Amino acid sequence: MADPQGTSKPINFVHRDEIWKAYVKVEKDSASVWPSKWGSLTEAYKEYERECVKLKEVLRAEPPSGPAARPLTPTERNIQVAPAPPVPQTTQALIGWRSGHSNLQLEKYATVNHGRCSFLKELGWPFGACS
Repeated sequence: MADPQGTSKPINFVHRDEIWKAYVKVEKDSASVWPSKWGSLTEAYKEYERECVKLKEVLRAEPPSGPAARPLTPTERNIQVAPAPPVPQTTQALIGWRSGHSNLQLEKYATVNHGRCSFLKELGWPFGACS
């Protein structure tokens, strides 16, 4: 019989059988001791289930109040998206074509500069050198 682990050591079937018997014995012993050690958890869980059922019945009977009960704000009033111009007929038309138009740019207020220092400043070049 081939060894499933791929080692070349011979398999001692009697030893493996004894290990399996010990494992099964420990499982049976644990199953018989469990109710005396942890049986109280079953009662606590049953009580928890009963409370959950009661709370669900109360929530079904009473409509929710507060911020969740307000009607939703129409999105047309707050969000306005300009109509998009036709997609240019190029192979790269899928990416970035909206940001080329000044009225459709994603940065509405200013350009975003996240860097702590400027590369041009490190080189000592004027800021308009790369544009």
